Amino acid sequence: MKISINGVATEVAATSLDAILQEAGYGDLRVATAVNRNFVPVGQRSTYQIEAGDAVEIVAPRQGG
Repeated sequence: MKISINGVATEVAATSLDAILQEAGYGDLRVATAVNRNFVPVGQRSTYQIEAGDAVEIVAPRQGG
């Protein structure tokens, strides 16, 4: 299915947010996630279902200011 990850149109096979993170190469990295501008907590990622056309934002923490 086609979704947007960080503003880039991407074809994915996974349907849960957790599986999409794995498929996109984020593995076990600590990241913040939002779907269609709504924050999704870590504990909900495995059951949060992604649909075609959804916009997924993945943000990794950075050091500095």
